[in-house]
Amino acid sequence: MRNKIAVEEHYAGAETLADSQRYGGGYWADTLTRLPDFETKRLPAMDRAGIARTVLSLNAPAVQAIPDPARAIETARAANDALAAIVARHPDRFSAVAALPMQDAEAAARELRRCVTELGFKGALVNGFTVSADGSAPIYYDLAQFQGFWAEVAALDVPFYLHPRDALPPDSRMYEGHAWLRGSVWGFATETATHALRLMCSGLFDSHPGLQIVLGHLGEQIPYDIWRIQHRLQFVPNVPAQRKLGSYLRENFHVTTSGNFCTESLRLALSVMGPARVMFAVDYPFEAHDQAADWFDAAEIDEPVRLQIGRENARRLFRLPE
Repeated sequence: MRNKIAVEEHYAGAETLADSQRYGGGYWADTLTRLPDFETKRLPAMDRAGIARTVLSLNAPAVQAIPDPARAIETARAANDALAAIVARHPDRFSAVAALPMQDAEAAARELRRCVTELGFKGALVNGFTVSADGSAPIYYDLAQFQGFWAEVAALDVPFYLHPRDALPPDSRMYEGHAWLRGSVWGFATETATHALRLMCSGLFDSHPGLQIVLGHLGEQIPYDIWRIQHRLQFVPNVPAQRKLGSYLRENFHVTTSGNFCTESLRLALSVMGPARVMFAVDYPFEAHDQAADWFDAAEIDEPVRLQIGRENARRLFRLPE
């Protein structure tokens, strides 16, 4: 398929580049050269894969891992300004979503408004929870202090991409002796799915029914488990959510194919969420354009559905040009 749009594609500047170093050897050496690059490697790889446009976002955990709110605000603003300059060089190929300093909810709302109204950004991508001021505890976005932030996201009517990060060390003891299960192997999905379920259960989407959240990796396993989650939750008292979680999943969430190039999983996501809520993504440079595109272009799905996933859903949600 030609003219695909890929919606979870990362970059890094000098200040956050090392945040993505998880693996040694050739994998990291190659990724190191691709994260900050746009013209030399990224655009030719997009062309070979039939990708017309990518939605760029800052790497992880980046801003979310900075305990000092003032520095987080400065880092987010600088990263967004740098990304705006990159998009300005190639407006026909790149769009952007904002990095946000969630350490300060009001500052995050202001930065989102600036990015959307002044820089032309299409939404936000936040790398999971934010750390407390002393760096010791995670702060999740269902907490009361973020009510005003979510009101601003709703008012701007832009999508919010909840991207993974690893749990903090005190919350990672289940991986002791099995560190290989952390990160993208397993830990990312567990952490991000739990955060997304917190948002669902909190009543956030009852207060803001138009909010749209994006999850990568075909939904961080939530589409697979939503029936049982919902089934067992009915026996738990005092859950703030006013509706079944499956309705929030189908009305307030979208999923992408980033880093999950499995046709059986794609079909499951389609059956649970419907074809209007699934989008193509690569997760570049942590995944390869050619592998993602070769799989997607050959996946056994109906051609109208392929067109929706490959381009039309992203164009509509992110308000991208034709």
